[in-house]
Amino acid sequence: MTLNNTHDDWWKQAVVYQVYPRSFRDANGDGLGDIAGITSRIPYLRQLGVDALWLSPFYPSELADGGYDVIDYRNVDPRLGTLDDFDAMVAAAHSAGLKVVVDIVPNHTSNMHPWFQEALASAPGSPARGRYIFRDGEGAHGELPPNNWQSLFGGPAWEAAGDGQWYLHLFTKEQPDLNWKNPDVHEDFRTTLRFWSDRGVDGFRIDVAHGLAKDLDSEPLKDLERFPVGGDPVPGHPLWDRPEVHEIYREWNKVFNEYDPPRFAVGEAWVPAEHQHLYASKDELGQVFNFEFAKANWFADDFRLAIEEGLASDESKSTTTWVMSNHDVPRHVSRYGLPQVHTRGYHELPNDWLLRNGTTYIEDRELGTRRARAAILMELGLPGSVYVYQGEELGLPEVATIPWDHLEDPVAFNTDHSDAAKGRDGCRVPLPWSAQDMPQPAPWDPEFGTGASFGFSEHAGGRASADPHLPQPLWYAGYAADVEDTDPASMLNLYRRAMHWRQEHLTPTGDTSLTWLGPQSFADCGDDVVAYARPLADDSGDRFACIVNFGTTPIELPHGDVMMRSIPFDGYQLPADAAVWMRI
Repeated sequence: MTLNNTHDDWWKQAVVYQVYPRSFRDANGDGLGDIAGITSRIPYLRQLGVDALWLSPFYPSELADGGYDVIDYRNVDPRLGTLDDFDAMVAAAHSAGLKVVVDIVPNHTSNMHPWFQEALASAPGSPARGRYIFRDGEGAHGELPPNNWQSLFGGPAWEAAGDGQWYLHLFTKEQPDLNWKNPDVHEDFRTTLRFWSDRGVDGFRIDVAHGLAKDLDSEPLKDLERFPVGGDPVPGHPLWDRPEVHEIYREWNKVFNEYDPPRFAVGEAWVPAEHQHLYASKDELGQVFNFEFAKANWFADDFRLAIEEGLASDESKSTTTWVMSNHDVPRHVSRYGLPQVHTRGYHELPNDWLLRNGTTYIEDRELGTRRARAAILMELGLPGSVYVYQGEELGLPEVATIPWDHLEDPVAFNTDHSDAAKGRDGCRVPLPWSAQDMPQPAPWDPEFGTGASFGFSEHAGGRASADPHLPQPLWYAGYAADVEDTDPASMLNLYRRAMHWRQEHLTPTGDTSLTWLGPQSFADCGDDVVAYARPLADDSGDRFACIVNFGTTPIELPHGDVMMRSIPFDGYQLPADAAVWMRI
């Protein structure tokens, strides 16, 4: 196999595997995934065929938001290991030919960060408070918040400091927002980027990349109430997608270019498609997430539009990205297995289904799995980078029935009424590695396991010392990696075959052009088909074609050699909810 990561711009056509460290693999048996656990599975990732692994936050944290409340940006949470463990993981990844990307969380710190503790102990107007966004409260004694903004995780976006001032937190109250007008903040994050780059990190994923620059001074805060925190990043919004944010990333780009090869970053920027290229500029981050693919319901027109918008956003001359699942959204096997309806917002029906513990709609897992198999061929055939979330290669569905008293996500506890949500724990349940390590039914709910962990936790003295931090359902046994490893028809082996084929036949070429195969190619079925062609990375002159049938009846395939099928079928009749790769 030829890995696609030997060039300075390796990330432009890479497959990147997202690791949520606390749920990936637990090497010491305490129920929490750790750095050594990641290292132990580097051979698995190498065999899978990815080019890089991206680690969600592993820094010291009180876990108010799954590690995105960072206490120390230049260390490892002692529950997850040490810097030596991190160095060993990077060395193992590089030895296996894999790159390493780490999460940077620059919009906010933990409220336990030394800076914030100093700010709380300091007087209003002090330099320490200037690193965050403090404002005087309303009312005679500042007893009321500065305005009525609500945080994205529910409840007021302002928290009282106890002396008439309030601090802004767009997420949980344990995540105070930084003030990016302060030079100390700029300098500290440049130091952080260099710290991890010096340790061999190849790139960075930037959390809330569209939110760093804020303008809360040009108008009274009360007047800014017309811009809700959760509103679209419209022009002039004081919090999101402001032009000044690009000055920060141009500054960071200079740090990236201090290294050989240069580092890169991918921004989590929930912005209009026409703004994505600004973040992905070669003078800024280099790449930005295109979430249109992850938002799409299982309709051909949804995915055609998502692909068109992703390709059109590539004005930066970088490459676009493709994402179906991550740590923030319901897993796509379940999304595709639920009733498919056009809604005003994305994931409205899956989130309603989750809120009611998976009881409101019927989840057809067999259908969701069939569609997910087709979707990965559609995604891996596209030009650009593909970001795969841990466990999707096993075909894991969402765990919708976690009892509320076992949840961790603050979203579940901070939202109510019209904004009620169960949160994101259902996609963060620890992975099943071995069906031989079968748990016993839990006394508090027989659907879930206790006493063992499907190989997630290393055993000491015959058993792990603690249950996984989120409960695993007993039906995980059918999705365990060791079971799928020996099944040629499994989701895991489909991912392996498709990733390896992509590396050999698509990514080595510099030609990333894509041509739509129009409706005329599929008589009477065009509206239910997504089909595109790309040049192959050889001298044959043939083209690669990906064809996906979103309809309810088989369609006739064009002339050519079938190279890969999402499901078995004979002849040239592509079944419903299936995909094929062809040489045409």
